[in-house]
Amino acid sequence: MLDRIKALFTSSNDNEPDQVRPSLAAAALMFEVVWADHDVSGDELATMSALLQELFSLSPAQVDSLIDLTRANHDASVGVFPFTRALNDQLSQDEKFDVLKAMWTIALADAQIDAFEEHTIRRIADLLYIPHQRFIEAKLAARDA
Repeated sequence: MLDRIKALFTSSNDNEPDQVRPSLAAAALMFEVVWADHDVSGDELATMSALLQELFSLSPAQVDSLIDLTRANHDASVGVFPFTRALNDQLSQDEKFDVLKAMWTIALADAQIDAFEEHTIRRIADLLYIPHQRFIEAKLAARDA
């Protein structure tokens, strides 16, 4: 069991065993958006689950484990930097844009964007080195989807 949890945190690349997997990093950042307004809604979690399955080709069981792990470790988290760093190191600019768009989709899942959600997404976008124009593009793409 401990090995399964450890495997979620580490990269499949043996040369970098302590690197956070992109799927876990994205899940942690997505949960920051879900939690930003301190109202963890079922709609937001369902949207997060579907997006993680789509973006990272994960099974529903893998996503459930990932979300459970993310929720369990959220209070002990030291911030978003380790997760944004993992995505910067392992994803292309287009892949990071897709994660950003997913965060906007999650924020819109309950039909309103809270100011704290928008602030959280803006902060993450800055740490992912996504320019403001692409930040707005992601927001509009999520809204229009």
